[in-house]
Amino acid sequence: MTLAEEFQSRNFSIYGQWAGVVSMIMCFALGIANIFSPPIRIIFSVICLACSFIILFIEVPFLLRICPTSSKFDAFIRRFTTNWMRAAMYAAMCAIQWVSLVTGASSLIAAAVVLSLTAIFYALAGVKSQEFVGSKTLGGQGVAQMIV
Repeated sequence: MTLAEEFQSRNFSIYGQWAGVVSMIMCFALGIANIFSPPIRIIFSVICLACSFIILFIEVPFLLRICPTSSKFDAFIRRFTTNWMRAAMYAAMCAIQWVSLVTGASSLIAAAVVLSLTAIFYALAGVKSQEFVGSKTLGGQGVAQMIV
């Protein structure tokens, strides 16, 4: 299945996975950009930066096979295999970034918006009872087995 066919499938888990990749990039960039901020915002930027690495391992599954990680970390990441668990994880991450507004307006709002959209895509996939389908481009369905 090509990338265009994946997007035409109308499976919200594919949309969620690609929105997750955008979320990862946004969280990484904005986490670094806000690291030199007032002290309380630094906490939110570090959390945003940490979220980007968690998202990376969740959305690109073959990285668990090629990166040396602990068994506890692998077990934690493997919890997020359903649409509902991913929606809950992204909802928690976006809630943290929305709370960052307490420190004043910052670019972390953009991360909160993208994380919210990702949570909505996964929740829609869950509501429609769509099976989680990982994008082949990102290492789903067969790519991870080819590496080993």
